[in-house]
Amino acid sequence: MNKVKKDIPILSVYLLGFTILAMALALFQPLADTPPLYANPPDEYARYLIPQYICKHGTLPTGLETEVRIPGYGTSYALYNIFPYIVQGYLMRFVNLFTDSEIMLLYTARTVNVCFGTFMAVMVYLISLELFSDRRFRWLFCFAVMYLPENIFIHSYVNTDSCCLLATAMMIYALIRGYREGFKTFNCLWMCAGIILCALSYYNAYGYILSCIMLFVTYYIKSDKGHLQYDWRQMLKKGIFISVIVLLGISWWFVHKYIVLDGDFLGFATNNKLAELYAIDKVNPLTSQTYQKMGYTVWQMIRERNTCEMAFRSFIAAYGSMAIYSSDWLYFAYKVLLITGIAGVFYWLLNRKFFTKTRRQLSGKEMFFHLNMLFCIFMPIILMIYYAYAMDYQNQGRYVLPSLIPLMYYIVKGLEKLSSIRFGKYTLPRPLINVCLALCFLLIIGGTIEMVIFRTIPICMRAGMVLLPE
Repeated sequence: MNKVKKDIPILSVYLLGFTILAMALALFQPLADTPPLYANPPDEYARYLIPQYICKHGTLPTGLETEVRIPGYGTSYALYNIFPYIVQGYLMRFVNLFTDSEIMLLYTARTVNVCFGTFMAVMVYLISLELFSDRRFRWLFCFAVMYLPENIFIHSYVNTDSCCLLATAMMIYALIRGYREGFKTFNCLWMCAGIILCALSYYNAYGYILSCIMLFVTYYIKSDKGHLQYDWRQMLKKGIFISVIVLLGISWWFVHKYIVLDGDFLGFATNNKLAELYAIDKVNPLTSQTYQKMGYTVWQMIRERNTCEMAFRSFIAAYGSMAIYSSDWLYFAYKVLLITGIAGVFYWLLNRKFFTKTRRQLSGKEMFFHLNMLFCIFMPIILMIYYAYAMDYQNQGRYVLPSLIPLMYYIVKGLEKLSSIRFGKYTLPRPLINVCLALCFLLIIGGTIEMVIFRTIPICMRAGMVLLPE
């Protein structure tokens, strides 16, 4: 509590700054395509069809309606998980009682995601309190996560990614507290809430749900005088409690999909059928060409299309429909930051001396926890590569954003460990460390402000109206 009181001034700036930047994007970005600038967020016009349908009819779409079908593709985002769109649609329906303004309805939908982002910022701060004792690195972690330009962008327009990122923060917070003080009722409820939001928003982050299950189950392995025992009683007691809440939270949606889509509770089979019936040849599964169909290997695809560099740049900052990029210095600076942080992680690992008894070794539970966090980092990357190879080539870094929190934890922890490096009897002088940290904050905050205020908003204003005439 004392930490929080001491942090209130910076916490206020941190939350207010994020909200202002995300809201600024939400107010200026156009909804529909605006060639040649393409300042509109990717696929927002297709996603926005769903809250519009809910606002108009007061019911959930099945995904089969022409109103929610994506022109040219024949499919619909309504076939997948749409909880954020449900919140947006019914809130729009409420606002519609007072105004018929289409622009206000769009802003209402976008503001929901801005709120998701602000709540995520609070969760990231709570995570930082658990992970970092040094106040300087605690705040560096918070800003590194929330002020990543692409993260602010994802919370500024209509999508399900924003809610998903909030869910990952909630699950990570619950797991950390659970491993440190046990899975008490409070921690179980937080984990349930995170699992429910994740399950109802975005398939790409389901790796976190799997990690929650594995970490919870293995937590109850106990060691008694060198013999492993399992606390079945506590595991079943807490496990049934969590399972019941999660099933109550998500079953209504998957039962609904099972009924309206003739058993296709995930929506994949129906999506393929609609695409085959209504999609143009370029994106029709029957006629479209993918790297897999053309006989390329994954490595050939990566080399030909410069996948890694494009994915990295769009993970850091790529606004509009992958059309607005930041200055080259920002991407270079982030590369230096990430490489330095990874080097610090290796230094940390070597310094722990796992295979000797001169330093405390990681316990089995700690190692398993870190392995799960690494799994949560790499799973979205693997899925992005698979989708690019087997479906449609879109190496967009925003698909990897579910890995953001654990990734930035290891980067900042690596920087923290490098700051304590010793040269014989000497350590790095504190003023030098503070200067380096100040440069990191300048990179993160300054780069984001430049991307939002000085690059994107002027382009959005040149592109024209937020809502284009029909």
